[in-house]
Amino acid sequence: MGALWRSDSAPPVREHKVATAVPRKTQPRKHPVRWVVSSTLLLGLIGASGLLIYELRTAHFQSSQLSRYAATLTYEIEEGPSDAIVYPGSGPFDQRQGYSRLPTFIERLQGRGFEVLQQARFSAALSNYAEHGFFPPFAEKAQTGVNIEDCRGTPFYTVRNPRQRYPDFTAIPPLVVGSLLFIEDRQLLAAEPAEANPAVDWPRFVKAALSQVGKYAGMQDQSAGGSTLATQLEKYRHSPDGITHAPAEKLRQMISASVRAYQGGPQTLEARQNIVRDYVNSVPLSAAPGHGEVHGLADGLRIWFGVDFVTTNRLLEAGQASDANLAERGLALRQVLSLMIAQRRPSYYLAQGRAELAALVDSHLRLLADGGVLDSTLRDVALAQQVTYRDWQTDPNLQRIDSDKGISMARARLAGLLNLSYYELDRLDLEARASLNSDLQQQVSLYLEQLADPAFAEGVGLFGDRLLSPSKTGDVRYSFTLFERTPTGNQVRVQTDNTHQPFDINESSKLELGSTAKLRVMATYLEVIAELHGRLAGMSLAQLRGQDVADQDLLSRWAIDYLRANPGADLAGMLDAALERRYSASPGERFFTGGGLHTFGNFRREDDGRRPTLRESLRESINLPFVRLMRDLVRYSTYQAPGNSAALLKDDKDPRRQEYLSRFADREGTTFLLRFWRKYQGQSAQERLDTFIGGLRLTDTRLAAVHRYLMPEVDQATFASFIRAHLPGARISDKRIDELYRRYGPGAFSLPDQGYIARVHPLELWLLAYLSDHPQAAFNDAVTASAEQRQEVYGWLFKSRHKSARDSRIRIMLEVEAFLDIHQRWQNLGYPFEYLVPSLATALGSSGDRPAALAELIGIIQNDGIRLPTVRIDSLHFAGGTPYETRLGHVLEAGKRVMAPEVAAALREALSQVVDGGTARRLQGAFTLADGSPLTLGGKTGTGDNRMTSVGRGGQVISSRVQNRTATFVFFLGPDHFGTLTAFVPGRAAENFRFTSALPVQVLKGMQPILAPYLQTGARTQCAPPPQQQTAQVVR
Repeated sequence: MGALWRSDSAPPVREHKVATAVPRKTQPRKHPVRWVVSSTLLLGLIGASGLLIYELRTAHFQSSQLSRYAATLTYEIEEGPSDAIVYPGSGPFDQRQGYSRLPTFIERLQGRGFEVLQQARFSAALSNYAEHGFFPPFAEKAQTGVNIEDCRGTPFYTVRNPRQRYPDFTAIPPLVVGSLLFIEDRQLLAAEPAEANPAVDWPRFVKAALSQVGKYAGMQDQSAGGSTLATQLEKYRHSPDGITHAPAEKLRQMISASVRAYQGGPQTLEARQNIVRDYVNSVPLSAAPGHGEVHGLADGLRIWFGVDFVTTNRLLEAGQASDANLAERGLALRQVLSLMIAQRRPSYYLAQGRAELAALVDSHLRLLADGGVLDSTLRDVALAQQVTYRDWQTDPNLQRIDSDKGISMARARLAGLLNLSYYELDRLDLEARASLNSDLQQQVSLYLEQLADPAFAEGVGLFGDRLLSPSKTGDVRYSFTLFERTPTGNQVRVQTDNTHQPFDINESSKLELGSTAKLRVMATYLEVIAELHGRLAGMSLAQLRGQDVADQDLLSRWAIDYLRANPGADLAGMLDAALERRYSASPGERFFTGGGLHTFGNFRREDDGRRPTLRESLRESINLPFVRLMRDLVRYSTYQAPGNSAALLKDDKDPRRQEYLSRFADREGTTFLLRFWRKYQGQSAQERLDTFIGGLRLTDTRLAAVHRYLMPEVDQATFASFIRAHLPGARISDKRIDELYRRYGPGAFSLPDQGYIARVHPLELWLLAYLSDHPQAAFNDAVTASAEQRQEVYGWLFKSRHKSARDSRIRIMLEVEAFLDIHQRWQNLGYPFEYLVPSLATALGSSGDRPAALAELIGIIQNDGIRLPTVRIDSLHFAGGTPYETRLGHVLEAGKRVMAPEVAAALREALSQVVDGGTARRLQGAFTLADGSPLTLGGKTGTGDNRMTSVGRGGQVISSRVQNRTATFVFFLGPDHFGTLTAFVPGRAAENFRFTSALPVQVLKGMQPILAPYLQTGARTQCAPPPQQQTAQVVR
């Protein structure tokens, strides 16, 4: 059973009988493995605690590891679009500087003739880092803003945000640094440890974390902030909306700030000093009227308090204190502290919370003195001061408005390319190169300014018949544009005027430029001749004799006769012969056009009895031959254009007439509807009405018909205001108003009749009414809704009982449709407006034009009929020196042929004769090359005496009021340069002027010494070639 042990020392006695067993008392067993593990854990905990304490004190390990990791976060600038780039999110600075919008910008620019020449490519490590949502580390710019250079690379428009800054840490007064660190981050610039991580202040972080727990647990209302200056920078620059919306966002800020701090290596003192500099240069300080967003201490002082940044810094520098300026020093300190504290809630504290902010400043002044940052004397003086905020009424923030047309042009073009406002544009991190030569621009601008001086004007030769008198030189406005043809397009080298207004006559005006319209008529005429040559030149004599040509289609008849007489004639020979066709210059004929009978006159009476050639008519700018030529073009369009209405009238007995008419009306009506739809697309109701009215020859009857159709529900008083507002010179009685209101009321006339009365295409009138009722409609909706109206518009042509009335209406409608065809031809050559006035007076400029558009036509002629894009911006360089750097330039384009080269050559020769012996002969021999040989010149002159004339029902002129007077010369200078020069007198003052196009010609002649050096062969207007792709380079 077991053994019984006794406690005495006697030897044991073995007993043979069974005894009761007594339990043995044993020692605990020892486990060596458990002891080793426990000991190891204890030692490990002690070691880890030691390492943690060591790391918290020295930042040794994180500085070593993070600096090595940060060194892998690199990027390169390489050719072409990047396949390794991660664009930033919606951080305020990323949006403001354009980094986050780069994909949109690039897409827009690529659709407008640009291509990516160079772009940053991320390293694999940087791509991975950014894809995880962290903010790429790089030296962010203290100032950004748009910078526009001219074609030589010389800046001529620069915006910097903020306007002023501290260039480096040493420039910041120690008192400012000490105050900022005392308030926001007291240990940031501690000398030890040298490897300190500025992104984390562990005691503050732990306190903030515990307070967040307390807030979520409902134990306290507000949580403490744990942000260092480094994380604050990341927050307001790159976090969405500039705020920390979740704990994860705070962690992202801390990691990003840590990596950024160690990008320069383990030692971080310089990085920490840069944090202070960057913070005071960029801290957000709300937005102010007339300025927008305010960033940085410098701009904050100027915008909010109206004080000088340099003076403030001088007052706060160490050693600058004296009894004489102590009060100023105290006020300067108070202003700085106000902004430092206001950054917590700037929109509140700098507006309705100013009293609360003042109390906080008082508290901080006392704390700063207690902490030894400032002495008690300065504290007391600062407490006694009161800051005065800027009064926006008496001292507004004034933004400069650049009247320099070159700057205006470049900014407008950039804003349009990027779809930005000027405010947004000016804040981008962008360098752009414009096509302008700013030196030449300034010389020409000064020259135009000096023309107001009678002595200078006399020296240029501006006094004389059909020019100016000494007393009137100051009233004339001049506008000048010079283009250069290059492989990338037509580069705008000069665009300026002397109006001192942002409005640009060259690009934004609609002016009657008189006889310059003859150039467009001549171009259309020669294009028609080229069409006829292409269609007829390959025919045999028998085929030519068999051509069915309407009696009134004189151009087709002439082409057939010419080719019959000159078998095998080439196009150049036929065009030359076409320019020798003669037209009567007699003003005795009355022309049925624009819905009525009209007469026209020549500028010189001695031309009335002539029968000049078209070449002579263009050279000497004789009016009546071009009116008659325009009539022939209208008739050609009527009889030769596909699907023309005149074809319907050839066989009045055709039994299929109604079926054919129905198909024609549906097809043609839809075509016209599409043209009108494009004309008004994107416009508001008022803009549509203004565009429509702008194409009418205004009479009370036409206005009444239009208004009562478009706005049938409007009362008579509103109707009367409309009529009188559009006919300000006419005396329209109340009786007449009542008569018009009743006569043209709803249902009084059919849609075709309303169109006839208004002298517009009825479908255009219908579409305006439809869009007013259905502003969100699509084009297909309009087509479906207009099915009945399309039949109605063309059906009425055959329902009139009286042939004369029918023929009259037919002629009006045919003219309207013919001018739609002519308008398409003009638009193909750059005509800028959406309609032509359907009248032969368009040949003399009544439809209006724009100087820049005329220059484009000259460029097409100069370039053998190829239309090149107009280039105002050569290149764009976004985000230079950052991981998002992108450089774009123009795609080299061959251009689009819009005119036969033979037509262009014929026009060039005809325009050269205008200078050689015509209305621009003043320029003959004025421009030469360096070797003395003459520079080839050509152009077209035009004078516009633009009046608002009211005509009675009997045709008599009731009143005539001048609106402006213009004189224009559109020209080419040598093989590569072309442009326009316009003289302009606005308003009623134009009544006192009689100048003609001789004035701009003489002004251009006086410009010869300025322009000549830039026009030499191969000079490229002294511009550098557009930026080319460059060698890739590694940047950090």
